[in-house]
Amino acid sequence: MDSSIVNLWPLLGVAVIIVGFVLRFNPFVVVVVTALVTAALAGFPLQKVLAELGTGFVKTRNLPLILVLPLAVIGLLERHGLRQHAQNWIGHIKSATTGRLLIVYLGARQLTAAIGLTSLGGHPQMVRPLLAPMAEGATETRYGKLPEALRYRLRAFSAATDNVGLFFGEDIFVAFGAIVLMTTFLHEAGIDVEPIHVAVWGIPTAICAFLIHAYRLRRLDQYIAKEMANAPAAASTTREGGAA
Repeated sequence: MDSSIVNLWPLLGVAVIIVGFVLRFNPFVVVVVTALVTAALAGFPLQKVLAELGTGFVKTRNLPLILVLPLAVIGLLERHGLRQHAQNWIGHIKSATTGRLLIVYLGARQLTAAIGLTSLGGHPQMVRPLLAPMAEGATETRYGKLPEALRYRLRAFSAATDNVGLFFGEDIFVAFGAIVLMTTFLHEAGIDVEPIHVAVWGIPTAICAFLIHAYRLRRLDQYIAKEMANAPAAASTTREGGAA
């Protein structure tokens, strides 16, 4: 067999992980099954695969403690009014809107991720206790009490903004794991690419992602104004129907 032929069968592991997440299987099980399938298709011995899984487990056994401790601290801060303080603070900025607030956060998230500071944001430590309450507070300052559907929409956009900023920002960081993985894979295929070149070509994608999502956030402000303009009419219609 020609040694220059690249074995593409291990790429079926990507399909396995996609199907597993689409069907909402347990993420841990999906990742382990994907690793086993990919290793089998690549021709790795089962004993070696199990040894690597065991080594990875030993190296990351302290990871749950690292994840749990910040959650406890954030929970304690929330109990003492962190969310309320965030809402009150943003309420004093009269020019603030949800769209403008999230655009600023999107830019900051991308820039910090681009220099490797990926832990400065995140859903548990930033979106839930600070960003989402600030988005709700900015809207309540302008329009008053929010319908529940709109409140959940603001929370969803807050989480999505963090995702977009992180995902496209970290692709610019030269030491990001995905960049190292891509350059290693290309090197094994006989294509020599420097990591810095991959990172640089991630910049146009990051800029496009910022512009597209910023446009969606501007549209979000328009959507909020339209929904809140119709809210009083809907409420009055409901009261009239109940009185009748």
